[in-house]
Amino acid sequence: MSRILYAIQGTGNGHLSRALDVVPLLRSRCEQLEVLVSGPPADLPLPFEVKYKAQGMGFVFGKKGGINFVKTFAQFNSLKFLHEVRHLPVEDYGLVISDFEPVSSWACKMRDVPCVALSHQSAVLHPAAPRPDREDPAGRAVLKHYAPSTAQYGFHFQAYAPGIATPVIRQQVRELSPVNDGHYTVYLPAFEEKILVERLQYLSRSIRWEVFSKHSQTPAEYGNVRVWPVSGPAFLDSLARAAGVLCGAGFETPAEALYLGKKLLVMPMKQQYEQQCNAAALAKMGVPVIKNFKDKNLDKVDQWLHRDDTIAVDYPDHTAAVIDQLLREQLQGNGVGVAMRQ
Repeated sequence: MSRILYAIQGTGNGHLSRALDVVPLLRSRCEQLEVLVSGPPADLPLPFEVKYKAQGMGFVFGKKGGINFVKTFAQFNSLKFLHEVRHLPVEDYGLVISDFEPVSSWACKMRDVPCVALSHQSAVLHPAAPRPDREDPAGRAVLKHYAPSTAQYGFHFQAYAPGIATPVIRQQVRELSPVNDGHYTVYLPAFEEKILVERLQYLSRSIRWEVFSKHSQTPAEYGNVRVWPVSGPAFLDSLARAAGVLCGAGFETPAEALYLGKKLLVMPMKQQYEQQCNAAALAKMGVPVIKNFKDKNLDKVDQWLHRDDTIAVDYPDHTAAVIDQLLREQLQGNGVGVAMRQ
């Protein structure tokens, strides 16, 4: 089968986590697979070779609940991005697959080369996917044009329409044996350590909190709050043992928490349209959502802590089936993937 380029957005850990399952499946189905990762250095160790490392158009997490736009724009080099786009040899591949990765997507668009999206963002943009009550046309436009594609295969919390599959739950998570040792796992990468510790201790000094912070370099302990730098194995261990999970309204972490039967509470990042959409989807499933850590929202957190509500989900392991469908339609069929109006 054809030579394939698989391009991954490296901001955050969700895309790379999904790639842990997607890369071996693609590699087993094609003559040659090469990988591109763009964005900041990965927090997760990658067990596969990366042929292309690009700056891309990554985002810098802030420390107060949102994206740090000043640092994001300061680190973005438009000339370097254009250089990366112009020099990526997408025409040398029989198929380009992008997980919301902009360099490969724009390189394909500039050269009229098909680019297939295999991403959560593709599903978020589908008309059948839940949206927040308050629309954000600018945020939706960014999501739509950030990594353009010619065919889309999406993942979401539920299979809202044809072409949308339930989440990729990586094998590392499927192999866990979940228990409840009473602590709560916290992953809110857009908050600094100081704010998280203060707010969590204000909520409760009797509950054990295990916090994973992108802004921390070394482990630390503050009474009932333990803080670790982001680490794949440590995070999975904490997740498996947790009573509940407090996290942003990303995709992979909430999906993994639901799969493991953990009660879940999410706080979408400010000014991040995708997370607002995810929060709307999770709310429809019964997951509590809070806007921020302000005092007026803490009662909702306290109520969540004292309830044992969990939400049953059915997330079968169908990643291989999705990839087989994509390859069949894009390489052996008429070159047109599942239509998803956006």
